[in-house]
Amino acid sequence: MATQTTATQRTAKANGVTEPSHPVTDQLKETLHSSVDKLADSAGVAEENIRQTASKSAENMSARKRLAEQKWQASKVRQYAIENPVATAGIAFAAGMLVTSLLRKK
Repeated sequence: MATQTTATQRTAKANGVTEPSHPVTDQLKETLHSSVDKLADSAGVAEENIRQTASKSAENMSARKRLAEQKWQASKVRQYAIENPVATAGIAFAAGMLVTSLLRKK
């Protein structure tokens, strides 16, 4: 009987500690570790792609902002607003009243 018990409970050394061997559990553990490792690798690749895309988007938005600022600096609307601030305020007020009257629910 003692030989049967030792035959079914094989021992394996891991980190200097003897543990009973469970082949199904060990196989499941290895499969799960492999799956987690693959998932971690995929997540790393996805994170890198997201970071690169975000960086490119930030550069693109920065370039568009500079272009919009250059267009605004050369704009005739800006020049008119600087030369006629009171008229510009009156136009803005009238436009606001018009939009408000069109959007107001009756």
